[in-house]
Amino acid sequence: MQNSRRKFIQQTILGSYLGSHGGMLFADSKSQAPTSSLRKAKVVIVGAGFGGSATAKYLKIFSGGQIDVTLIDPSPNLVSCPLSNLVINGQMQISEIMKSRDPLQQKYGVRIIQDTVERILPEVKKIVLPQGITISYDKLILSPGIDMMWDSLPKMKDPVLQNRFVHAMKAGSQTLTLRKQLESMKDGEVFAISIPLAPYRCPPSPYERASQVANYFKKYKPRSKILVLDANAEITSKSTLFKKAWSNYYPNMIEYRNNHTLVDVDSSESALLFEVQDDVKASVLNVIPPMRAGDIAFHSNLANINQRWCEVDFLTYESKVIPDIHILGDAIQSSTQTPKSAQVANGQAKICASAIYQQLADLPINKNPTFSSICYSVLGEKTGAHISTMHQFDPKTQSMAVVSGSNSISTTDNAQEYSSAIKWANDIWSDTLI
Repeated sequence: MQNSRRKFIQQTILGSYLGSHGGMLFADSKSQAPTSSLRKAKVVIVGAGFGGSATAKYLKIFSGGQIDVTLIDPSPNLVSCPLSNLVINGQMQISEIMKSRDPLQQKYGVRIIQDTVERILPEVKKIVLPQGITISYDKLILSPGIDMMWDSLPKMKDPVLQNRFVHAMKAGSQTLTLRKQLESMKDGEVFAISIPLAPYRCPPSPYERASQVANYFKKYKPRSKILVLDANAEITSKSTLFKKAWSNYYPNMIEYRNNHTLVDVDSSESALLFEVQDDVKASVLNVIPPMRAGDIAFHSNLANINQRWCEVDFLTYESKVIPDIHILGDAIQSSTQTPKSAQVANGQAKICASAIYQQLADLPINKNPTFSSICYSVLGEKTGAHISTMHQFDPKTQSMAVVSGSNSISTTDNAQEYSSAIKWANDIWSDTLI
């Protein structure tokens, strides 16, 4: 019976985590009659990544288009972090992971403003754009992603060095920079990637990147080496799978060193400086610093957990610091079993959209929200692996907890999982924007 239940849960995660099932998983039916309060409601969303864009779409769906939704982001397109490591190693072009937000406006009536938000005025429920323009809100949703804690690496506070020793944990220009740096390397030179202590965005991403850089070297620069310098005691996700892949596909090419806490970078020597261990020099340094909630949340004093992450009510994603401001995605403090990932942001977006709709329509909120977490990694030449869990609100801890028996992880990487990874990416792009 237990095995049957586990199999059912795993099939639910892998087969029904997006698309038309989304509304069924995250909210009750939205067939109730419209209310005058709903028609007057104004919701402003800051940050149009996977979390913010999906929230805008589902607010419109749940409310039958009645809620006035404004989505603000400085970028004209969503550039997907998922699959971006395949751009770094040349398997994909950045145009393939760059998605237009136009359908949100054209199909759902979301107002999109391409700009940044300078500050929030919660006492009068307004946000301020750089030009001094203010926009009023009834509910404000922040999905600001992450920003880097440059204070932990003093010399890296220089923007020139940030653009030289890139982190590439925000897909876009730095993705292309790292790609060009690989192309410029001579055969036999060293690529070094530093990984911060968890939590950080997408736990397996740095290890996937090392795998895909090795895949590139294997084809074009077979004498080059990769150093993975990890502040953590162990690979933080899919450890056995990564180690097996590195041994099988890239023997003697990737060297993994744990417990390496980076304290600064010596730009003149192109060297990483560590807390205890000797300096490490390399031709290309992929410097990934510690992370925190995105700037707009951080500078608005919403990051109340260790001055890094935002505390929220997991039934509504409302901030525990300021009322009527909801925060989701990578910026929030979640349980250690909930990764900062696109899939999780998508699930949080639907819970948040459902809760805000129900609050504005004077309806009871869903007290039993659920979302799935699934993460694919590309390890070899078009081979992949996944890890997945189902999460449900736990009234005892007042947080999202892993459903017993829902854990699933690949036993090995293979071509079928790679195909599933590509399909998953296309599905979540569609579910978020179309």
